[in-house]
Amino acid sequence: MFDLISLGDATIDNFVFIHDGEVRCNVNKSECMLCIEYGDKIAVDKLVHLVAGNAANNAVGGSRLKLKTAIFVNVGEDPAGKQIKDKLKTEGVDSRYVIENKGMESNLSTVINFQGERTILVYHQAWKYRLPDLEKSKWVYYTSVSHSFTETNLNGQIEQYLQRSGARLLYNPGTYQIQFGVKKNPRLLSLTELFVVNLEEAKRILYGKDDLNVPVKKLLKGILDLGPKLVVITDGAEGSYGFDGESYYHLGIFPAKLVEMTGAGDAFATGTLAGLFYGKDLKEAMRWGGANSANKIEQIGPQAGLLTYNQMMEKLKTNSKIVAKEI
Repeated sequence: MFDLISLGDATIDNFVFIHDGEVRCNVNKSECMLCIEYGDKIAVDKLVHLVAGNAANNAVGGSRLKLKTAIFVNVGEDPAGKQIKDKLKTEGVDSRYVIENKGMESNLSTVINFQGERTILVYHQAWKYRLPDLEKSKWVYYTSVSHSFTETNLNGQIEQYLQRSGARLLYNPGTYQIQFGVKKNPRLLSLTELFVVNLEEAKRILYGKDDLNVPVKKLLKGILDLGPKLVVITDGAEGSYGFDGESYYHLGIFPAKLVEMTGAGDAFATGTLAGLFYGKDLKEAMRWGGANSANKIEQIGPQAGLLTYNQMMEKLKTNSKIVAKEI
């Protein structure tokens, strides 16, 4: 039996660090744009190529936290696919469910980093998702997939697996799942133990747009009413908010020197899952997520800063005064 199986996509992220740009926002700063000179040559300070993708980030993070982890992802028959598989093997992730698609290329992304924040150009292959015959697992992490998932019965297959195996689900929907409509899968939501999204995603799921001024408690309860047992909403520098059906919590951020943001949400969700796996309640599990996320943003790429189990214990001990408070 596995402790964790990650379901979703993996990619190669090409990080491009620039200094010549400008951020322009509307009056209430609900929408901001990264502006660079059109038709010009933009100086690049640094280039880095790393294995990434939400499911891969979770699998690597789970393995480092001593969870026996496997992953279901699709890759191409190309050097990028080999790089993804090699990285997973190095991190101790069981890759028996990695599907190599002949004649296809792997997912690729370009991550433009400006002043510590990232803007991502994403290329998703149209994978034909078919869930393998998975062994039993205590937890499943279901996250971002390609737009082509709507042409398959992936959600239904996951529902069947959860019912058959009794696994607990952390659902962290990606862009295409949210665009398709998270509410369209009530059975999957009812089988979800923990639902994790950021503030803007929560608004899009519930109201169809993210520029609304909605109290976070209303967002938390709105998502919980869709079926999940636990809900967490992350909000960048404002920290994170949780709801277990009885109490609402707010956790501030752990101290960190910001280098690069990619994968911070994955790190938080992975840490929170691990906390629950080790028997912690939601407010303590959120501390695991906050610690993992803070350590990640101090390094380049979504996996370099992910904590090991021993590092997690030390970081939680060192920052013992940072706790989730009831709101």
